[in-house]
Amino acid sequence: MSCSSSSGSEEDDEGIDSYRKGGYHAVRIGDQFSGGRYIAQRKLGWGQFSTVWLAYDTSASNYVALKIQKSAAQFAQAALHEIEVLSAVADGDPSNSMCVIRLIDHFKHIGPNGQHLCMVLEFLGDSLLRLIKYNRYKGIPMNKVREICRCALVGLDYLHRELGIIHADLKPENILLFSTIDPTKDPVRSGLTPILERPEGNPNGGATMNIIEKKLKRRARRAVAKISERRASMGGEAQKSERKLDGIDVRCKVVDFGNACWADKKFAEEIQTRQYRAPEVILQAGYSFSVDMWSLACTAFELATGDMMFTPKAGQGFSEDEDHLALMMELLGKMPRKVAIGGARSKDYFDRHGDLKRIRRLKFWPLDKLLVDKYNFSENDAREFAEFLSPLLDFSPEKRPTAQQSLQHPWLNPRNTTQNEIRNESNPGKVNVGMSNLQIKVGK
Repeated sequence: MSCSSSSGSEEDDEGIDSYRKGGYHAVRIGDQFSGGRYIAQRKLGWGQFSTVWLAYDTSASNYVALKIQKSAAQFAQAALHEIEVLSAVADGDPSNSMCVIRLIDHFKHIGPNGQHLCMVLEFLGDSLLRLIKYNRYKGIPMNKVREICRCALVGLDYLHRELGIIHADLKPENILLFSTIDPTKDPVRSGLTPILERPEGNPNGGATMNIIEKKLKRRARRAVAKISERRASMGGEAQKSERKLDGIDVRCKVVDFGNACWADKKFAEEIQTRQYRAPEVILQAGYSFSVDMWSLACTAFELATGDMMFTPKAGQGFSEDEDHLALMMELLGKMPRKVAIGGARSKDYFDRHGDLKRIRRLKFWPLDKLLVDKYNFSENDAREFAEFLSPLLDFSPEKRPTAQQSLQHPWLNPRNTTQNEIRNESNPGKVNVGMSNLQIKVGK
């Protein structure tokens, strides 16, 4: 779960069933944490392990994101692991310039459902997924994609080369903009007056009632939206085009380290969200930093086109994994036999010749041609973008460029931009959400 102003599940809420022993902690606006230092303002989002709240830090006089973990032992253990990783990230980046979210504080909070580990993180804006949705899945301008990729690569270079950390779940949801798309959602830019005490008349069951009321309101909004869509489809409204993104600051940070690990201390064979999963993970052939580079390429493609690069589905006689491998080969060419048969699960999908067992006919559609034919890229833009993505999508993990190498790629530096120009590409005075100005650093 990230700490965005609006991240978390947008289609549903966490429900009331998990507000029990071992589960979520029920929070009310104005509740105090850590001896009164942090005061809850509003809910930002939720995940399977935690809820995230906008809180006011009375000590530092600024807004933060308060992540409150479920209290059961397994969730507490996961939180301890994330705190360990985030502490290493913060300790190595005192200037807060490496495009990775910053842990400010952590503590334990005792409530009716048990003891909850809490993390205090810097408050950031919307996720890249929200940006993709905001632009109605039309794909965002390439100059914005470049800027986002630079930031993400700075963060990955720091994690990989300086800390030895694999993120293991890079995707649009886990990269947050510095600020919100909608200024009214930002507590600083909107001039929000912090709530310093619990509003009167807020009953003890306020958290539960709040969820039920929100669910009813959400259903009503959906019903209205469906009616509007029906009217639009009947010709009552012109088809909406992509939105203007000129005024949106796309500087961003890598977040959510719940699945991260040290390269020399892995704890799971199956990592990464399905659509961003590297082939070596599917085949259980071992993995390293290069899995994050594969996920970055998938994310960059999604930003530029509005579509996921791979959306595998199980079919007649074949699994979702096998379809995923087939989709990869249709886009990137046949997988080298050595790679195809080199994993613990290779025999589940490939024969001894390196051909898929159950999906025999592949329809090849090379990446640069796909960008032109399906997404109307110019020949030049498609070629240059494919030249950046293709090495990151090499089936052989050891051949993929590192984050440091990728930062030097011509596609990211079309005018031989100096590092100083990159650093000042966005006006850092445009937004102030309690963070130091971004400085792009390629290495020490």
